[in-house]
Amino acid sequence: MIQVAVLASGEGSNARCIFQYFKDHPSIHIKILCSNKADAPVLQKAAAAGIPSLVLSREDLYESEAFINLLKDLHIDWLVLAGFLWKIPENLIAAFPDHIVNIHPALLPKHGGQGMYGIHVHRSVHAAGDLESGITIHRVNRHYDEGNILAQIPVSLEPGESPESIQQKVRDLEWKYYAPILEEIILKQHPEERA
Repeated sequence: MIQVAVLASGEGSNARCIFQYFKDHPSIHIKILCSNKADAPVLQKAAAAGIPSLVLSREDLYESEAFINLLKDLHIDWLVLAGFLWKIPENLIAAFPDHIVNIHPALLPKHGGQGMYGIHVHRSVHAAGDLESGITIHRVNRHYDEGNILAQIPVSLEPGESPESIQQKVRDLEWKYYAPILEEIILKQHPEERA
């Protein structure tokens, strides 16, 4: 069984979709939800799904090996980011090479980088007058939103759409596609686990 840790900072709508998708999966198990915010609503979504959770401190992530050691003790194979807003440190990337995946709510390389998350991304798309947005699923490296792109799903936009309507269109893509694409990415690297 492939063990996955989900990292999230906020509402957890993508995390909830991931929990539901992999609930009875024969090969992939969501082992733990990790958040950097003690009051993040995603913690309640994990509890409702029966998934244990952990609240990370900056010290855990950036100043010690505590988090890496915990993940190793849990036999975690993959880290999946679902709206996790802290930058992933290099020692964590080194501990899970090519096994950390993120979703970005735009078509990278446009509208990426530090500070580009949530509604900020959709405001940037709106300001640019783009007639297309979408989601990008990519590996995590030491630079924000610059890891190897694994999948992109576009969506057409109407002229003059608001950032909020762009956000909803992109969220619909996230909820529909992130979990099945994750499944494909993970099983591609673990062909022995295909049911």
